[in-house]
Amino acid sequence: MTMSGPFLELTGVEKGFGAHGVLRGLDLRVERGAVLTILGGSGSGKSVLLKHMIGLLRPDRGQIAIEGRDTEAFTESDWISVRKRIGYVFQGAALFDSMTVFENIAYPLREHGRGTEEHVARRVAECLEAVGLPGVEAQLPAALSGGMRKRVGVARAIALQPEAILYDEPTTGLDPANSRRIGQLIRDLQSRLEVTSVVVTHDPVLCRMVSDEVALLERGRLTAQGAASELEGDQLPAIRGFLEGGALDWSHTSAERGEGAV
Repeated sequence: MTMSGPFLELTGVEKGFGAHGVLRGLDLRVERGAVLTILGGSGSGKSVLLKHMIGLLRPDRGQIAIEGRDTEAFTESDWISVRKRIGYVFQGAALFDSMTVFENIAYPLREHGRGTEEHVARRVAECLEAVGLPGVEAQLPAALSGGMRKRVGVARAIALQPEAILYDEPTTGLDPANSRRIGQLIRDLQSRLEVTSVVVTHDPVLCRMVSDEVALLERGRLTAQGAASELEGDQLPAIRGFLEGGALDWSHTSAERGEGAV
């Protein structure tokens, strides 16, 4: 049965570290099945916001609801159940350097007891195929390019067949060609897995490629939000102002989204 309402909703969320306020009464709805891109400069709170969505950080004030369920009283066990359903692609991929690609992707499957070793091997191969890296199971992360490490990070994030995927600056440190591959991969997984996706970035090209909805995070608040299609006009001037240094031909957004897998 398909559930109605947003997948995730934040209301009045505040978070500070010492005297420094990072999130300042933030309100956000993440609609089911969409790609929401959250734009913001360095230090705007994008990564802090993502970590609240899976309970790695807890708000000082405000409410976070997942599929209508208030998380305020969640125990760590409750959050572990949530994290099984939400894949997280860390900035820099955050792979275990001493483990092979196979062991990195197998880690969440083994940690949560997802099947026999035969099943784990089959699932690892499926995930690598999905991100365009078949046959690299035996390699160590140090032997991979930056773009390949990012894709292995995505493969690990989808291993548990999540309902949502959170991407933390997925193109940081990549050249334009690899950044484009990551954008194509996000759209391809969105289409094939039918997941809800949240992408935080300051990359205007990635934003143009992947977004259904776009929001701008400034000084701990969302100052603008709307459909990506609105950026073709003048409806979202604050977001257009943030993007004005990048590739802004929004008329080609639909065509970009139709490109194949990486």
